[in-house]
Parts: sequence; structure tokens; C-alpha cells
Amino acid sequence: MRNEDLIREVEQFLYREARLLDDRKFHDWLTLFTDDVRYWMASRTNRYPKSSKAIAILDPERYVEDDIGREDELAILDESKETLSGRVARLDTGMAWAEDPPARTRHMISNIEVEPGDTDTEVKVYSNFIVYRSRAETEQDFYVGARRDVLRRVDGTWKIARRHIFIDQVMLKSKNLSIFF
Repeated sequence: MRNEDLIREVEQFLYREARLLDDRKFHDWLTLFTDDVRYWMASRTNRYPKSSKAIAILDPERYVEDDIGREDELAILDESKETLSGRVARLDTGMAWAEDPPARTRHMISNIEVEPGDTDTEVKVYSNFIVYRSRAETEQDFYVGARRDVLRRVDGTWKIARRHIFIDQVMLKSKNLSIFF
């Protein structure tokens, strides 16, 4: 497959995923994941670059080269397919008060880059996103960040095997994470 064709195929996959989320077709969305998926999200942290002369920090671990959360730190989400399915099942109960009435979302995906994965059936995908969420008359939230995905071809179709989400907000105002990034 030509590189341009692969990129276009991956883009269409990600756009379809966004549409499924925006249309609240969460059960269809779940089919886009491998059974061994890891769906992990962290926020940015306030760290100082090692070259910083502006402030003296007693904890040398606060000096790092980037502000992206690490896998050994507390995550906002650390999900498997089973726990993602549980979140979707909860929405089906009618008892998810934070989603009654349901939120409206719009997922915008951009800056998609594709590179070879660790195996012949995988690709690494980098993308940026903006998620707009509105609910009831006054609730509105924007979430902005980046994703690092591993897509795996399973039975001729792409599935998400790993998703690492890095949200740019240091603090989330909304307590509702059922909007799925």
C-alpha cells in the first residue's frame, strides 16, 4: 500500500471514530478497540526545564525536558476494553445523572501523522484534538490535547490497540469523562 493511501485510510478511521462519539453510538465505538487495548490519559504538569534559572527547585524530579504525564504517575484514565464497556453500559442504565440530559460533543481531529509500528500489522499514529462539549443550557467545555495511538490491523480492519491521551489542561473543570477522547 502506498504511504498516501495508508495515511488516508488512518485519517478516515479516526474521523469515523469521532463521528461515532458525536452521534453517541458508543457500542459501535467500542468495536473499534482490540480486546487488549490500553486507553490511558494524563494531564500536563507544571515542570521546569533543566535549563531553567528562574527558580530554584528542591526536588530535582521537577526538572524535566517535557511536561507530559508519565505512565508511572497518576492517570486521569487508565482503562481496558472491559472498563470502557462498563462506562458505556452505565450510560445505558438511565442512572448516569451527569449525562441526563445527554451532552452534545464535537470531536475535531487534526495534525495526523502515521509511521510504522513495532510489528507489520501495527502503525503509530499521532494526532491533535479539540473536543467541544455542551450540556443543558449553560454547561460548555473545551478539551484540547494530543493523542498517541497504536492501530492494529485485525481481520482486515484497523482497531485501536493503545491510546495515550495528553490533555493540555492542567486541571479539568468538568467531572464528566464519559465524552471519551
